[in-house]
Amino acid sequence: MAIFFDTHAHLDFPEFADDLTAVLGRAREAGIAKIISIGTDLEASRRAVALAERFPDVYAVVGWHPGHAGDAPDDFRAELRALAAHPKVVAIGECGFDFFRLPTRTGTGSAADDAAVRQRQAGVFRQQLEVAAELGLNVVIHTRDSFPETLELFTPFADRVRGVFHCFVGTPSEMEAVRALGSLVSFTGIATFKNGANVRTTLAATPLDGFMLETDCPFLAPVPYRGQRCEPAYVRELAEVVAGVKACSLETLSAATCATARQFFRSFG
Repeated sequence: MAIFFDTHAHLDFPEFADDLTAVLGRAREAGIAKIISIGTDLEASRRAVALAERFPDVYAVVGWHPGHAGDAPDDFRAELRALAAHPKVVAIGECGFDFFRLPTRTGTGSAADDAAVRQRQAGVFRQQLEVAAELGLNVVIHTRDSFPETLELFTPFADRVRGVFHCFVGTPSEMEAVRALGSLVSFTGIATFKNGANVRTTLAATPLDGFMLETDCPFLAPVPYRGQRCEPAYVRELAEVVAGVKACSLETLSAATCATARQFFRSFG
């Protein structure tokens, strides 16, 4: 069986509280050999590290999600450095920008409020890039309705830090802009959706060594599980669709994506 990695999961979320051991067992049975649990704030990052300590096939990424930037301390770099010192922490994140729910979009504020949210997210993103550069780690990047701004802030760090733009739904030209910085993209179950043709177009244009696979579970379960709780085992269904788009075998896809993940994530083995 061709093995795969789930490079972006949220195993600490309450959706997995009752059956996490069974979830990880199903992943192993499906050939998912390694799973990375992603932090969304300091407490979630601590939970991710605890899961990595508990399960040998789980690793952690620590950081602060832009959607929670309003709750971040003014300076959390010291706490992030301490978490990142753990041997099973393989990157910083997820960090970036998310403008999907700006105050003017949700009817909860003004353009000035939008500007304040953007500024706050930028500060939280920049702190994580600074820590990543200092520690020699790469970053897991979240960008939603904010690709130009994300690229602009990230670019000055690109000579020291690589990024994986996770859950990538951008155009082929945006993918090429990421690759021009020496960074990567990652695809989720959206690639299997009937309305995911644009993602499959970008996937087709992305070189085999230029992307990774992820679930972003418990979200975005691939077909035929769409609408249900997603879990790491479903990388198998995603991989089958991706191999079809790339016109390659599962073994070839496994070799390429696993090698890319091993090169990108620290101490991933």
